[in-house]
Amino acid sequence: MHGHVRTITDDEPISMIKVSVYRPDLTLIGHAFTNDDGSYSVDVPAGETVTVRFDTHHSLNNADSWQPSVVTEVVADDTVPLDRRLVPVGQFADTARGIDVLAAGLLASAVEGPEYAAHATTRLSRIKQDTLFLQHIQAALMEHFTDQADA
Repeated sequence: MHGHVRTITDDEPISMIKVSVYRPDLTLIGHAFTNDDGSYSVDVPAGETVTVRFDTHHSLNNADSWQPSVVTEVVADDTVPLDRRLVPVGQFADTARGIDVLAAGLLASAVEGPEYAAHATTRLSRIKQDTLFLQHIQAALMEHFTDQADA
């Protein structure tokens, strides 16, 4: 599996984004970090249905810079790239992108530890959801990550 990660604002490549690939039971298959040109490549068995999360890593200087993104039910294929556009932290996300950010946060809540939590709350606090329902999900995720960071 391969592709490029870029900004939604000006199509610039984003380096050092962690691309993690999971089986349906959330077992990690593998991960890679994007290069300076935003490209990545992860070895995934062809034809396997996977979930792919695009996110920062708590140990890097971009940990509070980009909102995460997730793609579910992807059939692994080395011929077709899986490209993604990320929302910068602090920028308004339309409804669809807001749902994507929250879905990626939900996945992270199931697979990440306390090191991730502090950065997750920072990023979640800086996205504006345009529906009350999405605001409730955002608040629940923030509470979860705050509790995890404090533990």
